[in-house]
Amino acid sequence: MIRLDLRMAIAGALIAAPLALLPSGPAAAQGAGDGSIQITWEVRNRFRLFREERDFQLQLDAARARSVLASEQALGLQSEGRGWARNTVNRLCIDLQGRVNEPCTRDSIKESYLTPIDHPITVRLHGAVPVRAICAWSFDDGGDGPQQSTFDCAEPVNLRVRYGRQTVATVDVSSGSEPTQRISTEIRVRDIFIAGLGDSIASGEGNPDRAIALSDEGFCFRSYLGTSQYYRPSRAGFKGGRACEAPDTLQNWQRYSALWFNAACHRSLYSYQTRTALALAIRYPHIAVTYLPLACTGASISSGLLGSQRARECPPGKSFANCQGTVNAQLGELREALAAARRRQPDRTLDLVLLSVGANDVYFSGLVADVIVDTGTERALFRRTGVMASVDDSRDALRRELPQSFARLREALKPLVGGDLSHVVYVSYANPTLADGGVPCRGGRAGFDIHPSFNADPQRLAIVSTYVETEFLPQLKGLATCTRGALCQDPGTEAMTFIDTHQAAFADHGFCARAGNDPEFDRTCFSERGDSFDPNIVTAANQPMRCGLSASDYRAYLPRARWIRDANDSYFAAMTYPQGLPAASQPADIHDATWGVLSAVYGGAVHPTAEGHAAMADAALPAAVAVLGLDNVRGDVQRGQLAPAGSTQQ
Repeated sequence: MIRLDLRMAIAGALIAAPLALLPSGPAAAQGAGDGSIQITWEVRNRFRLFREERDFQLQLDAARARSVLASEQALGLQSEGRGWARNTVNRLCIDLQGRVNEPCTRDSIKESYLTPIDHPITVRLHGAVPVRAICAWSFDDGGDGPQQSTFDCAEPVNLRVRYGRQTVATVDVSSGSEPTQRISTEIRVRDIFIAGLGDSIASGEGNPDRAIALSDEGFCFRSYLGTSQYYRPSRAGFKGGRACEAPDTLQNWQRYSALWFNAACHRSLYSYQTRTALALAIRYPHIAVTYLPLACTGASISSGLLGSQRARECPPGKSFANCQGTVNAQLGELREALAAARRRQPDRTLDLVLLSVGANDVYFSGLVADVIVDTGTERALFRRTGVMASVDDSRDALRRELPQSFARLREALKPLVGGDLSHVVYVSYANPTLADGGVPCRGGRAGFDIHPSFNADPQRLAIVSTYVETEFLPQLKGLATCTRGALCQDPGTEAMTFIDTHQAAFADHGFCARAGNDPEFDRTCFSERGDSFDPNIVTAANQPMRCGLSASDYRAYLPRARWIRDANDSYFAAMTYPQGLPAASQPADIHDATWGVLSAVYGGAVHPTAEGHAAMADAALPAAVAVLGLDNVRGDVQRGQLAPAGSTQQ
C-alpha cells in the first residue's frame, strides 16, 4: 500500500543527491539536461541506522563532490574538532547496549529495522516545467488501486513505497492551452543489508562518538611497585579523590567516560565500516542501507567472531556488575538477526559483509607493548602476564594458527552469504609505523609521554615495522584471497574481495607524522622531545600540562597529519578504564598503576583516526559498489503527450 504525504512545508529540508557523486544509473538517466520534463525520485533518510533525517542530511551536505576523507575533514572543521557523531550517537536504531530497536521510530514513523515493509521517498519533476503548471499524480504498485493527487508541479511529493514491489509513477502536466504531457517512471527501492564484522580496526577503536571531556586539573596515577607518582589531566566533572592518597570508586569515575555507540565493543560511527555503508547510501539515491554493526575491539577469529569475548567497558554511569561482562559471538549474532529477518521476509538476504580480523590472532597488541614499554619493571611484569609479545611469538601464530582459524571462519561465513565469499569485503590493515612516503618512524617518546614508562624504542619499532610490511600483511592477503597456500577447498567461491589500496596513503600518515597545519594544541602541547607533562607532583596536581594550555582544548576530530592515534591521543580522546579484564588483573583502585598504563592505550593507541577510517572507506567503497552491482542499474522514464481536454483520442 502506498502512503502519500502532501505536507509540502518540509520541501526545503528534502534531500538533493550530490550530482558529482552520482553513478550513471537511474538518477543520472532521469536528470538529463535536454530540457524535457523528467520524473526524479530518491529515498529519504536512506541510511537506516539514523533515526532522524537531519543526521543523514548533515552527511549528504558534507559529501557533495567530496571523497569520504574530504567529507570527514570538512565535518571535523565544521564541528570545531568535537566530531559530528557526538549528537548523532543518541539518535540511532541500535541502542548503546548493541540491541536493535524493533520497531525503530524513524522520522515519526515506526519501522521494522531488519525487515522494512516500505520506504519513504520524494518524487519531483525536473526540467522545463511550465510555471504554475498543475500535476495530476498517480502511484500504482498493483495493490489496492493507485494513489492519486493533484497540485502545483513545483511541489515535491512525499510518499512511502512498498518493499520489494515496483511502483509506477505517472504524472499528467497541464499548463494553460498547451497539450497535457504525461510522464511515467518505475520506482523500486533496493534495500541493501550490510553487516560489519571484525576487531578493533573494524569497530572504530580510537574514535569515541563523543570524546571524553578533560579537566585542566591533574589526576594521580601510581607507578609500579609504588615507588613514584605522576599526574595527568583528569576527567571533567569528576569531583572525587584526584590524589593517589584519596582513592575513589570506579563507578564515580565512570560517570564521566567517553561515549561509544557500544561501549562493550568500542563501536564507533567513525569506523570505516559505518562510513562505507553510509557512503553507499549517500551516493545512490535509489537504495536504502540497513547496516548491522557487530565488530568488537579485542576480537580474534576464535574469541569474538566464532565465540564470545570479554567486554571492553561499560556505558557511562554503569558498574561492571550492572552491565554485560561478555559479548556474544559476532557470527552467532548475525545468524540470529538473519533468522529473525527471514521469519518475517523469507527473501531477505545478506548482501555484503565488511570484515577486518587477524591482528589479535597474532598478538599485535603484544607487539605494540613490546615497542613502547621501555622501563625494566613494566617490561618484566608485562612479559610475565602475557601482555607483551615478540615478533617470533607473532610469526609462529601467523604460520601455524591463523590459516586454520581462517579456514574455520570461511566455513562459518559461507552459508550467510549464499556460499559466495566474494560478498565478504576484507579490508586489510595499514602499517601504522610509516611516514614520509614509507619510512619507519624514528621512535622516541613523542606522542607516548602520557606514561612515564613509554618510549617507542627505534630498534624494536623498525623490526616490527618490517615484519608487518613483509610478513603479516602479505600473509593476510593470501588467506583472504585463497593464495599463498591458504586452506581453501574451492578458491572460486571462497576467495574474499580483498582491499589494501589505502596502505599507500597511510605511508605518509603514521603515528609520528607531523605537519605545520596540525591543530595548535598538538603543536604547542605535545612535545616532540617527549616532555609534554609537568613531572613535579605538586604543581602538576593543578596543571599537568607544561604548555600552560587547558587540556580541554584538545580536539580529537580536527584534521592532522597523523592518521594513527598515538598514546597521547588515546588518553586525551577516550581515557579508557577497561572493565573487561580478568578478575586477577583488575586494579585495586582508580589510581592503580595498571589503570595508568591501560588508560593510555586501551582507548585506541596505534589505531586509525577518523581520517584514517575515512581513507579506508574510500578504498572499500568501489569494491562494495562492484560486489553489489550498483552501477549496473538503469532507470526507465517514459514520456508522452495527451490531447487537450475535450478532444477525442484515437
